[in-house]
Amino acid sequence: MSDRVNRIEVSATMAITAEALKMKAQGIDLADFGAGEPHFNTPEHIKQAAIKAIENNFSRYTAVAGVPQVRQAIVDRHAADFKSNYTVEECVFTTGGKLALFNAVQALVDHGDEVILPVPYWVSFKDIIQYAGGTVVFVESKESENFRVTAAMIEAAITPKTKAIILNTPSNPSGAVVSPADLEAIVRLAHAKGIYVLLDECYVYLTFTGEVVSGGSFTECKEHIVILGSLSKTYAMTGWRAGFALGPKQIISAMSKLQSQSTSNTASMVQQASIAALTASQECVSEMRADYIKLRDRILEGFKTIPGLTCTVPQGAFYVYPNVKAFIGKGGITSASDLAAKLLTEAHVVVVPGDAFGTTEHIRLSYAVSADVIDKGVVRIREYLAKLN
Repeated sequence: MSDRVNRIEVSATMAITAEALKMKAQGIDLADFGAGEPHFNTPEHIKQAAIKAIENNFSRYTAVAGVPQVRQAIVDRHAADFKSNYTVEECVFTTGGKLALFNAVQALVDHGDEVILPVPYWVSFKDIIQYAGGTVVFVESKESENFRVTAAMIEAAITPKTKAIILNTPSNPSGAVVSPADLEAIVRLAHAKGIYVLLDECYVYLTFTGEVVSGGSFTECKEHIVILGSLSKTYAMTGWRAGFALGPKQIISAMSKLQSQSTSNTASMVQQASIAALTASQECVSEMRADYIKLRDRILEGFKTIPGLTCTVPQGAFYVYPNVKAFIGKGGITSASDLAAKLLTEAHVVVVPGDAFGTTEHIRLSYAVSADVIDKGVVRIREYLAKLN
């Protein structure tokens, strides 16, 4: 195999999902907290827009970057919500937010370039950087400070080789949110030093603090900002594969060029569905966000019934990242990965080990599930951990 393929690993979340699907196919009842996927169905008006597009034979190739209407809808939505000032030419529509990230890193990062990445991090960040030949510079956040990422932490990691900084806020896996003040400071610092900030805003609309901020709001710094967005989590459209990037025209053009030699355009009917999602009432987003807060509180209350398990309070997204250090070394458990494997095979609970996110004492659970699944899962985890000696 090529060196670049050998530099990366299979996505841990996808591997866990595959194993869970095998067990489900065998008829095993699982409490599944593995995949980061909304439990809601795609809103009806979005589905109907796709159906209408198919019925109207809107199923041919489009421009690689997407039809002008979907890019305008993205630009307008972002401007309305965050006071950004992007143009259609500064937007590319991609087959999911992950492709936007992949293409942005490929367009910007060369061998030897350093990319700053806060820990814990989403599983794909590290591998995508390494695939491009870049060097990952990890910035460790503190659990005691709710995994907060500050401008001072980022500044301390900058070297002459720093090409980019990746920020994911709210964070997958911790649910931590970069404060508006720190976000602005990081963006301005990077701009002053000529460093690019890749802002993964996949969960930006699932922020629970009441202060929803985008790095794109700091328009005087847009020359060094690339917004990476997704409709997957915001509108419960994971399987639709609808993502986008906003950034300087030169970078967006480079990403589009790369896309022209890989996926070409995103499915044409998905573009029409995305226009409906972005331009219609956003009440569905508010309703989903309110439900996630209730589910977060429910699982955190459940964790309080498990002696030895501690967890920070997520400020966004739909994940909890409990610390399981107290159980490592008990009952033959040697690591968080080992615990996750035993929870799956013995307790029938699906979680993702923290090793995939850069820490060794945590597991990640997605609470984008029904209240019943949360209750069932908490009971199973509590009973399993209670048996460890």
